[in-house]
Amino acid sequence: MAGVSSEHDRTRFQALVLPHLGDAYALAGWLAGNRADAEDIVQEACLRAFQGFGGFANGNARAWLLTIVRNTAYSWLGKNRAPELLLVDDLVAVEQKQAGRNGNGGSATPEAELIAKADATRLEAAVAELPLAFREALVLRDVQGLDYREIADVTRVPVGTVMSRLARARQRLVAAIAADEQ
Repeated sequence: MAGVSSEHDRTRFQALVLPHLGDAYALAGWLAGNRADAEDIVQEACLRAFQGFGGFANGNARAWLLTIVRNTAYSWLGKNRAPELLLVDDLVAVEQKQAGRNGNGGSATPEAELIAKADATRLEAAVAELPLAFREALVLRDVQGLDYREIADVTRVPVGTVMSRLARARQRLVAAIAADEQ
């Protein structure tokens, strides 16, 4: 294994990879559907990244780590869960925690907060219902902010496939939310 072999490599690993742990947890959370599984996935992904860091060629560290997280998530979920159990059940708690951290400070009315929570819950449910390939592309683009080329590298599909998956994911989201409003 290439691994991290020196103090310089450990320092470089910390500087290049560790700043992206939040993104790693977010992606793992969307793919796994709950915080506990996401933590297991990211822990295993970090171990894999640490062991393979000697082979990292100073490219985009964030995309490199997210690729490892994605691959780890699929292998972990394949070993630990049946595919039909891939649900997003912990996202309301994550949204509430993020809202508190962003300092809304109670400036919104209780009615506005209730409407925002309902809208966020409907959106999360609609995203959770997407096929995994569509959900993955949507999260990598709209939550993680990766560009099409980076998503193609992470998912190992052509850029055209990324674009198609994003378009289909967004169409399905719009249709699902429109159906909820009727």
